[in-house]
Amino acid sequence: MSEYLIDRRDMDFTLFDYLGLEDLLELPRYQGYDRETFEIVMAQAQRFAAEKLAPTNEEADHQGCRLEDGKVYLPDSYGDLYKEFCEIGLFAPVHSPEHGGMGLPQALGMALAEMMLTAHPSFMFLPGLTVSAAHLIEAFGTDRDIELYLERMYTGQWTGTMCLTEPQAGSALGELTTTAKEVEGEDYYQIAGNKIFISAGDHQLTENIIHLVLARAEGDAEGIRGVSLFIVPKNRVDADGKVTGPNDVTITGIEEKMGIHASPTCAISFGDNGECQGWLVGERGRGINYMFQMMNEARLVTGLQGVAIGNSAYQAALAYAQERKQGPKVTDRSGEQTSVAIIEHPDVRRNLMTMKAYGEAIRAMLYNSAYLSDHALHNEDEAAKTKAQDMLDLLTPICKAFASDVGFKMTELAMQVLGGYGYIKEYGIEQQMRDVKIASIYEGTNGIQALDLLGRKMRQKGGALFMTWMQDTNEFLIPLAEDEFFGDMAKEVDKGKNVLGEAAFLFQSTGKKDPEYPLLHATPFLRMFGLVESARLLLEQAALARTKLQAIWEEHGVESDDQEARDELSERNDEVLYYENKIKTASFFIYQLLPEARAMLKSIQSEDRSALDIKF
Repeated sequence: MSEYLIDRRDMDFTLFDYLGLEDLLELPRYQGYDRETFEIVMAQAQRFAAEKLAPTNEEADHQGCRLEDGKVYLPDSYGDLYKEFCEIGLFAPVHSPEHGGMGLPQALGMALAEMMLTAHPSFMFLPGLTVSAAHLIEAFGTDRDIELYLERMYTGQWTGTMCLTEPQAGSALGELTTTAKEVEGEDYYQIAGNKIFISAGDHQLTENIIHLVLARAEGDAEGIRGVSLFIVPKNRVDADGKVTGPNDVTITGIEEKMGIHASPTCAISFGDNGECQGWLVGERGRGINYMFQMMNEARLVTGLQGVAIGNSAYQAALAYAQERKQGPKVTDRSGEQTSVAIIEHPDVRRNLMTMKAYGEAIRAMLYNSAYLSDHALHNEDEAAKTKAQDMLDLLTPICKAFASDVGFKMTELAMQVLGGYGYIKEYGIEQQMRDVKIASIYEGTNGIQALDLLGRKMRQKGGALFMTWMQDTNEFLIPLAEDEFFGDMAKEVDKGKNVLGEAAFLFQSTGKKDPEYPLLHATPFLRMFGLVESARLLLEQAALARTKLQAIWEEHGVESDDQEARDELSERNDEVLYYENKIKTASFFIYQLLPEARAMLKSIQSEDRSALDIKF
């Protein structure tokens, strides 16, 4: 059942009220836009997602992809769907207008991507990877590369991939065996090797696919320092972009996956006949540095996959719980034992509230990361630009890992709300659970994200990134702690913040004598950070919602302490209800979910090494 369910109201609140998207219009990059344009684009994307993407999702999942005679065939619906998607002009919404993109803010692009991913996750691998690959070429390629590839990729004429993983190396990219050999008198290298798990690695929708391939040039150092990056087209092209013939790129298999069945995950062989040509990107030995740009972009989109699918599962569970009648309300003393909608049952409400709180938190987290990216890329104030990049660096592994873990948890809770109906295919939750699970695995498993956070980001600039985050959090919480309405919640979030600080200090002191011990707790630490950051974001939103509420009460002549009048206004005013629910959502997260962070600190403080010492 590919029903399109999305919380547009919360998306708008997060973008325009909480983040202040219109403030970006002060940056030179966005001065040609206005809010009306932003809303028109959002409406167009939502309409396409609802009318075109969502109705094809279930059938595409059922049909899947197939490999015949070395060619990959996508679901039947993809031909027209891809053409229409390119025609609406949203293929590269945040990228260079001079090369075929729209140049919209990154934060708005995040909302557009959520709309599309909610509707059809498998299909969105095609544009998602393409624009990230093109952006890498734009940042590090030659004038020739930009002229040849950029517009064709930003408009969807050609697609792109990232080719990192090899069977024997997995995530250890320095152990790759793909080689690049210089060809005397030519500007290209001869590429030879095998890559696996290549999303959208082949299809027949476009005349060319541009692979970005990590390989080691002959004579370069072993390990990650010797890895370079190459542009390897599926088909060779001349200087005008005309396809001239195959480039010795062979599809050797497609994976039979748990989910995202309508996205081909390919095994690719380069240079079986010694005729695969690749063009070096930038300098030799800096391939991983360049690829990090694409990987970090992909990590944010992977986190957004958790936001999109998790929130969609919540919307489906909410709709079901409002309609499904089963059992009497526990407070029913009438003797009639009339069945009520299951949303009246406390345990169901707890599941729904958990989903709602997680979903709004990770939406705020991902949109905020994109807003930071806008400033990191385009703010002309160097101090503001640097700070935005620092915070983006610190939060990226949390955005990827916490949001993808939570997204899966939301599908699990949604299935629990639907019961047996959730477990069967008819209601769509089963597919959502399958589709979102991969998000915790690819683009660096969530364990790798935890190691990145603890081992690199917490130490970056001598720990300055974390200290800046702590200072910003203090600046928000300290005055709020004196607030009559939010004071207790602010103090709870402050406790969570201090828990992070205690854990970080403990890791620093114990890591010198026992370097494995902090790494044993890297994943719990990332979850702790995700919980505290979520609580902070939701409390900020709740404080804003309270201000909005007070303005509405004043407009309607309602006193803030007149509960009866407030309740009556809430029943007839959707905005009042939304803002009241924002505050309740923050309260639920802070009192019901955030305490987990304190429990994890106790496990860190335990000095228990049993997982390291046990002999398996």
